[in-house]
Amino acid sequence: MVPYLAWILLFVITPLILILYQSFTNSAGQFTFQNYVTYGTSWVYLKMSLNSFWYALLITVVTLLISYPTAYFLSKTKRQQLWLLLIILPTWINLLLKTYAFIGLLSQTGSVNQFLTFIGIGPQQLLFSNSSFLLVASYIEIPFMILPIYNAIVQLDPALVNASRDLGATNFQTFSKVIFPLTLSGVKAGIQAVFIPSLSLFMITRLIGGNRVITLGTAIEEHFMTTMNWGMGSTIGVILIVMMFIIMLLTNDRKKKHREVIVDEKETL
Repeated sequence: MVPYLAWILLFVITPLILILYQSFTNSAGQFTFQNYVTYGTSWVYLKMSLNSFWYALLITVVTLLISYPTAYFLSKTKRQQLWLLLIILPTWINLLLKTYAFIGLLSQTGSVNQFLTFIGIGPQQLLFSNSSFLLVASYIEIPFMILPIYNAIVQLDPALVNASRDLGATNFQTFSKVIFPLTLSGVKAGIQAVFIPSLSLFMITRLIGGNRVITLGTAIEEHFMTTMNWGMGSTIGVILIVMMFIIMLLTNDRKKKHREVIVDEKETL
C-alpha cells in the first residue's frame, strides 16, 4: 500500500490542496475571498458554467443515444471481443492527433468538403461551430459510454428476459421494465465517464470550436497560461471539482451497493 498511498498523496491530494489554497489568494499572494465573489457575481463566469454544463449534457445525451443500442447489439453478435477491440482502439490514439485528424476532415479543403463539392453542394464552413465541436467530442467519448453499458448488458440474466416474454410482455415492455432498469448501473457509470470529463474540455473547444465554444476548461487555460491569474484559475478549478463531485453523487448506484451489502450479510450468516 505504501507506493499507492505515496502516489495518491503526491499527485492527487497535494495538487488539490494547492488549487484550494491558490483559490483564496490574490496576485500578491494575500488571503482573500475576492476570487469567489468575482465568480459568483460575474455573468461571464456564470455563463461559462452554464455553457460547460449544457455542452457536457449534450455530449452525454448524444453518446448515450448511440452507445446503448450499439452495446445491446454488440452483446448479441459473434466475435464480441473483436468488436470490443475495434471500439477500444481509438482510445489508444493521442487525443491531440485525433483532433487534428478531424481538422483535416472538416477543413475547407478536407475530405468532407471535397465530397460535398463532388455531389454539387459546394464547400461549407464545418469547423469552428457548435455542431463540429459536439461531433468531435461525442466521437471521442463514445467508447467510454459503450463499455460500461456493454458490461451491464452482458451480466444481465437471460432468464429474466425470457420470463418477461413468456408472461406476454412485448419487446418494448421487456426493454422498459426489465432490460433497461437492470442495466441502469452501466448507464450511470457511462454518464460519469463521459459527463465529468466533458465539463473540463479545453483543447477540443480551442481547435474545433474556435472562440465560439467557451467553457470553464478554456477559462482555466486562459487564466493559467495567458493572464497568469492563478488565483482565479484555481477558483474555477475548485468550482469544476465541486460540480464533478455533485454529478458523481447523483449518478452513484446506491441500490447496487445496498444489494451487495445484503448479499454479503446473508453469506456471513
